[in-house]
Amino acid sequence: MSHELVLIAAAGLAISIAAAVFARRTGVAAPLLLVAFGIGASLLPGTPTLGIEPELILAGVLPPLLYASAVQLPVIDLRRNLSLITWLSVVMVIVSALVVGLLVHLVFPAIPLGLGIALGAVVSPTDAVAATAVGRRVGLPPRLMTILEGESLVNDASALVVLRTALAAIGTGSAFSLGGTIGDFAWAVVGAGLVGWLVAWVTALVRQRLDDPVLNTTISFITPFLAYVPAEEIHASGVLAVVVAGLVTGAMGARRFSARDRQTQTTTWATINFILESGVFLALGYELPVLVDDARAETSVGQVVGMVSLVLVTLVVLRAAGLAWPALTGRFGRGDRNARVRERLDLIEQRVEGWEPKDDREETRLHWARRRIDRASADIAFEEREPITARGHLILAWAGMRGVVTLAAAQTIPTETAHRDTVVLVACLVAMVSLALFGLTLPALIRRLDLPSVGPARRRDEVLTLMRQIGEDATDALGPLDAQTIDGEPLDPAVVTVLKDRFLPMLLSGVRSGVAAKPGQREQAFIIQRRYLDALREGLLRERSVGAFSTETYKHVEAILDREEQRLGSPG
Repeated sequence: MSHELVLIAAAGLAISIAAAVFARRTGVAAPLLLVAFGIGASLLPGTPTLGIEPELILAGVLPPLLYASAVQLPVIDLRRNLSLITWLSVVMVIVSALVVGLLVHLVFPAIPLGLGIALGAVVSPTDAVAATAVGRRVGLPPRLMTILEGESLVNDASALVVLRTALAAIGTGSAFSLGGTIGDFAWAVVGAGLVGWLVAWVTALVRQRLDDPVLNTTISFITPFLAYVPAEEIHASGVLAVVVAGLVTGAMGARRFSARDRQTQTTTWATINFILESGVFLALGYELPVLVDDARAETSVGQVVGMVSLVLVTLVVLRAAGLAWPALTGRFGRGDRNARVRERLDLIEQRVEGWEPKDDREETRLHWARRRIDRASADIAFEEREPITARGHLILAWAGMRGVVTLAAAQTIPTETAHRDTVVLVACLVAMVSLALFGLTLPALIRRLDLPSVGPARRRDEVLTLMRQIGEDATDALGPLDAQTIDGEPLDPAVVTVLKDRFLPMLLSGVRSGVAAKPGQREQAFIIQRRYLDALREGLLRERSVGAFSTETYKHVEAILDREEQRLGSPG
């Protein structure tokens, strides 16, 4: 049996790679291909029957998947889209679970209301995996990508809290309590936030003090589990704790981690993410024939088809209606709101400019006030530069694919529950049909809507502008090269000449091999370049906290500085 498991794992990896390559060339969503391959593999003669414990997926697969997405999501983008993300991932998840549960119970009375709400909670969270994969390939605007990713991170926690309450009601025979759900959700959020922040802070401090990529990668790998398990033990949301840990770690990593650690972390989690996502969808296809056989004993094909159709139509209508409200309010109120905010900012700025600090404490407060004004102005500029238009809301409405959480959460329904196999099959079919329906049509919709995109020339100009800005900040902070000293001694004139001609104009293009031939000159060049590199990175962090440029621009400049940091290495 052990040899069979090894063979199955190897075949699964091979199929995952083939599906990914085929998806890139054809535009078909990779999860859909993996499900189809899984079904085909299960029908081959002699293939063994596999039973995957749902808890293994929820506690072993879901935390690293969520962490891999959260650690790459910029906090500033999440903050700027927080209202819409909260609306979609909290309010609409609860509404969808309740409406789907009520309709299923009314149309199919054999399904109790609690079990119907459990089904609604299972199918309510969207999965951004396929949608973002399509979006990156066809050029979906970054803001829409952020909303899809942010929604898929938070709605998992909302759905699992509602599911937990519904299952508790089924187990005790009591009625589903909306008030109890709200209370559970409040504690799930608060407890998860505290656990996730604490885990991220501690692990980031430990990783900062280690200079070993193997140890840092190991700590990075166990971080999602360190967040998930304690949160679940205190009855908070483990998945939300993982998301918070990933967001905080990503934010702290820009300052506390080395370039090598950031690059290693990115590559490691991209690989883990690919393997786990592929494995879950492949396992769904492989287990689907067994699910169908189990459901036949308690229901008919017509009832399953009717229930799947009812749930799908309800989800599509609710998502469209849920996005109609923010679309209308944004269309008719955005301009006036921005104008009012600008007026208030102008008044505050006039008062700040006339403020003469008397001591260091007031100087700090003045600096903080100016930073807040700059950030608020950048937020308004971002809203005007990247508005969510009616076409954007239409794409968000059509990106309603269900995925990993739906597949995993459905199977956590207790096996002794009446009509359990029917509900699990319906949830899995809803996920599959949504992948096929939205995954196959979303690329064509995005192309037809012809959303505005940022051209290469504009992206290059933004990068150059940001580089010049942080270069000026570094020079202001450190002073001109001629004035630099090392241990109180002025620099060698040859080093100053080389750095002026090549280092500063090219923004850390570096001293090429053989330029500083003498050991003393090489060491001086290294020290000064590291000094300016640190100042440039501080300038980048300050600019990023304001957010006047796009996230892609910040990532591009950070990659330039990271490459230079790795190139410099050590003075030896």
